[in-house]
This record gives sequence, structure tokens and C-alpha cells, in this order.
Amino acid sequence: MDLPLDHDQDPNPMDVDSSAPHWFGRTGTRPTGVVATEDVFTAAGHATGLVATLLLTVTVVLGTMHAGRASSASFPRFAMHAVHRNASLLAVAFLLMHVVIAIGKPHSGLSWPVALVPYSSAVPHPIWLGMGTVALELLLAAIVTSVLRPRIGFRYWRAVHVMAYASWPLAIAHGLGLGTNDRRLGWMVAIYTGCGVAVAAAIVRRWLSVDADRDARRAAKAARR
Repeated sequence: MDLPLDHDQDPNPMDVDSSAPHWFGRTGTRPTGVVATEDVFTAAGHATGLVATLLLTVTVVLGTMHAGRASSASFPRFAMHAVHRNASLLAVAFLLMHVVIAIGKPHSGLSWPVALVPYSSAVPHPIWLGMGTVALELLLAAIVTSVLRPRIGFRYWRAVHVMAYASWPLAIAHGLGLGTNDRRLGWMVAIYTGCGVAVAAAIVRRWLSVDADRDARRAAKAARR
């Protein structure tokens, strides 16, 4: 998931020499030091966004499998839950680094209010940027409600937790919408495709799995009607 670190059009356009060498973005006639600084921020933003996307995919896959009671002798459910929880925390950490880098990048035009309040300001690519903001806030809400679960109860915790799964498609859309150059890289397309296949496979397995507890709850509800 990429914040607007790599646009086809610079929000602060300058005279650009299209023949000038460039890495990730266009250099134009900007001083070499400025270009190098922006390239470092751009590369760091791409890296943290990509790692966050991978961690979020792991979180969704393991969470879906855990809900479907999947387990094995080498990977019991308690271990799956622990990896799921730790992956989600790491995903949030990399997302926050991603936001800090995006705001700190020269000429990004971003600020904390813009990054934390979706669709609150006129910024480049507001739809894709807003999706990334909502994805981050859904993950934060899931973590906060998990900490407060003993106080708010299982029902409210579960409602927020289920909604938090929407952060994955929002993050994917955010990355594809803003990572215009990334879409031209075969290995990036392969990573996004692999993430999609992994999540789809986990969902299919979840719905096809037999959950005795779930079936018992459904039967009890049907009996009370």
C-alpha cells in the first residue's frame, strides 16, 4: 500500500527534462541533492508499504483460517493466533512508518490531518489516499478494541474485528491506485496477485470447512425460532 510517494504527475510541477536519468520518479532540473533526498523517501515509502501489505495479507489469511478452526500438529491454533496477532501489530507499525515517510517527503503536500482524516482536504489522488487512511484506522480500531475486549465484551469486539478485515482490500486498492510505476513491474504484479490468491484460498477454505461449534450455534438459534 503506497501513499502518494510516486505519482505520474508531481503535485508541484517543475520544468522537467525527460531525458534526465531518474529512479522511481522524474528528476527534471532539480538539484542533485534534492533528487537524492526525494528518491530515498520514495524508496523507503515503497518498501514500508510493500512490507505492510504482505504482513496484512498474512494477518487476514491466518485470521480467516483460525476462525475456520484450522490447525495441525506442527501449527496448532494457539500458535496460529499468536502469529496472527503479532503480524497485525507489525503491519500497523510499518503502516505508521509509511505515513511518517509520506508526510516527511519533500513536496509531498501531506500533513497529519490530511493523512489521518480521509477525504478531508484537496490532495492528489484523494480516493486512493483515503482508502489507505481508512485501512490504517480500521486496523488501529481492531487493536484498541482487542485491548479493551474485557471491558466492551465479545459482541462489540467481534463486530469491529470483522470490519477490520475490510482494511485488506482497501490497502490493495490504495497500493494499486497510487503505485502507478509499480504496476509496470512484473514482480510487483506477482506479489499483489499472490496476496489475492492467498486471501481467496483462505476464504474458500473457511466456508468449506466443518465447524462443529458453528453448526451447533446455528442449530440452537433455529430451534429457538
